[in-house]
Amino acid sequence: MKELTQIRQEIDEIDKQLVELFEKRMDCAGEVAEYKRGTGKAIYDPIREKNKIEILTEGQKDTFMAKAIEEMFLQLMSISRRYQYSILSQDDTYVEEQFEEVDALDIHEGTKVVYQGIPGAYQEQAMVKYFGENVKNFSVPEFQDVVKTLDQGKADYGVLPIENTSAGTVSGIYDMILDYDICVVGEETVECHHVLAGLPGAELEQIKRVYSHPQGLMQCKKFLNQRGWDQIKVANTAISAKKVADDQDITKAAICSERAAQIYGLEILKREVNYEGNNTTRFVIMSKKKQYRKDAGKVSMSFSLPHESGSLYNILTHFMFNDVSMSNIESRPLPGRQWEYGFYIDVIGNLNDPAIRNALAGVREETKDFKILGNF
Repeated sequence: MKELTQIRQEIDEIDKQLVELFEKRMDCAGEVAEYKRGTGKAIYDPIREKNKIEILTEGQKDTFMAKAIEEMFLQLMSISRRYQYSILSQDDTYVEEQFEEVDALDIHEGTKVVYQGIPGAYQEQAMVKYFGENVKNFSVPEFQDVVKTLDQGKADYGVLPIENTSAGTVSGIYDMILDYDICVVGEETVECHHVLAGLPGAELEQIKRVYSHPQGLMQCKKFLNQRGWDQIKVANTAISAKKVADDQDITKAAICSERAAQIYGLEILKREVNYEGNNTTRFVIMSKKKQYRKDAGKVSMSFSLPHESGSLYNILTHFMFNDVSMSNIESRPLPGRQWEYGFYIDVIGNLNDPAIRNALAGVREETKDFKILGNF
């Protein structure tokens, strides 16, 4: 039996040879990129890669070795593709064709901003926080009305909730952004400090019914369940405050924001009724104009993939090997497309960063339905 030192020396020698061969292989990959630069041929050729794996593993009876060879060459081909993308990205004009870089968004007193709900809703609060009090703003009944209004050019910007720290992603918002020719140009966060509000002079002991948005009720369920009150769902928290004010029934109360209570003349019966101290909603600012600021720090994108082993991993390696940090990922099954999934990913960076462009070039070529949702 060989001594361990001797075995390790042999491994070291083999590893040196592997590095030399790897460098030669990458030189060839670079030549392939230059060839494809002239012909416009796609870098990613999944059929050729599949055939190559079949040839390399053909006749290998050891299942472990067959799988190991497949894994090793899949990684080699993936690295080669990323190297080719970095070469060809110098000529890639995709971002310039899709987006305009600006120093700042065009916001002034004549700017029109649309949000869902009514005054006092958290959406309105996010709008005021981002744009200030002086812009022209108006509300619409449904989330989809916001994107429709933007798409029709009736507003310059729109505000929609995208994510809550306790309730998760707001259902359907990503799909709406995809379905219309709009993009995300900014974001704003609002801490949701729910209060229990009733008519002036009302007391806790008199309350029998509480109104709020379903998420508002859920976020305050620990407090509400202790009271045994009827819990009634409405379209949003501000509407609950307006209803209590309109009904003039002292037995009714609303779970809403302090701003909504003030707007509709309600008295705050109890503050901080949500059981989670960290209850924050993230809102996206959308525009018909495909723009991004020079100081934007987050890129949002979407794409679809087949439900195959390693398909998502191969895409995520484009971020990993370009040193791009991912801040969020969401997935959903695609309607009418069995075993295919849509993904929404946020990464840290700017569309002008070479690393971002290299990563996006690879993701764009190796996925379907690719779209940059915005840089903000």
